[in-house]
Amino acid sequence: MLSTSDFRKGLKLKIDGEPYYIVDFQHARTAQRRAFVRTKLKNIKTGAVLEKTFSAGETFEEPDFEDRKMQYLYSSGEDFFFMDSKTFEQINLRAEQLGDSRWYIKENEEYKILFFEGNPINVDLPTSVVLRIVSTEPGIKGDSVTNITKDATLETGLVTKVPLFIKEGESVKIDTRTGEYIERV
Repeated sequence: MLSTSDFRKGLKLKIDGEPYYIVDFQHARTAQRRAFVRTKLKNIKTGAVLEKTFSAGETFEEPDFEDRKMQYLYSSGEDFFFMDSKTFEQINLRAEQLGDSRWYIKENEEYKILFFEGNPINVDLPTSVVLRIVSTEPGIKGDSVTNITKDATLETGLVTKVPLFIKEGESVKIDTRTGEYIERV
């Protein structure tokens, strides 16, 4: 069992049968009342953010989470297929479950898949990935005072802004949290 004294950012817990993780929390106390904890929780399945207040000492059921390393095989329409390298078991995640993560996964790469009560719900991505540029316009030099960027389509279908000197076929490092260009690789 987990209690409010165990709260920390990133802690995963189960509330009303749904998996959440703590985005932010604050212990508080008023003059004549019991202490309480204000939390900001994010639903792991849907991504919805919920603000909730708990009494100090309240206990929670520990969720049945499991992380498994799986290799991304391919996508077919809205389904993305992964395989466990040890058992060769295959699972699929829908595009809605992956959300924006689908733009950063590459075929034959291994990722940690989060399972909740035996069902796959989410992919744990690294903070940055290296992707190849499939198409972009040629850069035109001119008088510029600031950094000028252009659109580039990456191998996964993601369109992002890159500097003018980047050409088709080059690889770039992309931040998976923001989708922004970091550097040329």
